[in-house]
Amino acid sequence: MNLHISILMLLGGLALIYYGANFLTDGASSIARRMQVSGLVIGLTIVAVGTSAPELAVSLTSAIQGKESISLGNVVGSNIFNILAILGPVALISPLKVAKSTTYVEIPMLIIFSVILLILAQDTLFEGSAGADIISRGDGIILLLLFFMFISYTFYIARKSIREEKALKTESPDAPKIKVYGWGLSILMVLGGLAMLVFGGNTFTIGASDIARALGVQEAIIGLTLVAFGTSVPELATSIIAARKGHADMAIGNIVGSNIFNTIFILGITATVLPIPTQGITAFDFGVMMLATILLFMFTLFYGKREIKRLEGFILLATYLAYTTWLVAQQLV
Repeated sequence: MNLHISILMLLGGLALIYYGANFLTDGASSIARRMQVSGLVIGLTIVAVGTSAPELAVSLTSAIQGKESISLGNVVGSNIFNILAILGPVALISPLKVAKSTTYVEIPMLIIFSVILLILAQDTLFEGSAGADIISRGDGIILLLLFFMFISYTFYIARKSIREEKALKTESPDAPKIKVYGWGLSILMVLGGLAMLVFGGNTFTIGASDIARALGVQEAIIGLTLVAFGTSVPELATSIIAARKGHADMAIGNIVGSNIFNTIFILGITATVLPIPTQGITAFDFGVMMLATILLFMFTLFYGKREIKRLEGFILLATYLAYTTWLVAQQLV
């Protein structure tokens, strides 16, 4: 396929994914509000799923098309990009204050989930197996069970916050502001958003794969970099907007929540549908993903007193640039 057409497919697929995620999130949020579900619950569930919808669309369609390296690389690369290349620059602009629950509960949970994913994905490293490394259907089910545990925790936090809001007779200022549409339009936005995500994910994957072949670049590296950046656009936009509006804790919560969804929900769903060989995604890539989360935890807990300062933001960004340079160097060897 012509390289220019592949680039147009890549950009067109990205646009469909981005707007599809927005339509899906806005429509679902409107329906939830009409059903009188708390705005906080909407933010902790529907909106969080919405920002991870592009990763789900790309990972699932890539796996179905037999491009598992893009599927897994997309999730691992997105998790790395979200922390190092989004929170790093945002903290450089303005220090980020981190919520207490994010520091002591959600970030440690993400570290644990990342370790579990590494163990499940690197069979030859941890089990001494002579076969290939693969995230099997059984592994996918384990990840989905972890996801349901996380959702249970999320709803517990939501119910607790709702009780506090009722006691104060006011809604939390951090609860997302929801625009309510008519029933018909809300349902149409959900269905249209899903259709755009599926078609956009398919188009994006084909474009990225063709570009990789044309340039002689491994699909795994395309997944770890270009595709990861593309599917992280919602998180990037959400974090920048939240930080500019003075809701730094929401910016970090969005990133941490999205990474959790990527790790246990998206890979869980994808592996349950079709097992994912980890060819091209090494233990080093998984290690960088965990390093990013550990750095975030250390900066919020030990050095910044639950605040990511400019120096720490610079370290996060520098780590991402070093990792990307290493990927390029490996490709040139």
